[in-house]
Amino acid sequence: MIRRKNSRSSTEVKVLAQHICMSVFKARRVIDQIRGRSYADTLMILELMPYRASYPILKLVYSAASNATHNLGLKEVNLFISQAEVNGGAIVKKLRPRARGRSYPIKRSTCHIKIVLKDRRKSFLNL
Repeated sequence: MIRRKNSRSSTEVKVLAQHICMSVFKARRVIDQIRGRSYADTLMILELMPYRASYPILKLVYSAASNATHNLGLKEVNLFISQAEVNGGAIVKKLRPRARGRSYPIKRSTCHIKIVLKDRRKSFLNL
């Protein structure tokens, strides 16, 4: 489930993806590499990273940029990632059948990813 939330400020776009089926630590490994970078650099980094977590984050960044251009009229050249965070989500618990009628618990962790894009030119003008 992806929630998109546009801020009251006309210079930033917030995007939140909830219940992504991956570990928080695996997603943070990718998020730490893109925090503070421009939109073009972020796309290049995420496309070339070998991790499985980079694909949902790439979709999220791409969605945030398209929201910024379509809804707020911002240019993709001026966008940068001002804030990116990964928080833990609900743990999905399942049971795996084992020998002699026993069961073995399986815990699937999920995470929530939040990305905020800002316009570089307008954020400097507001200071």
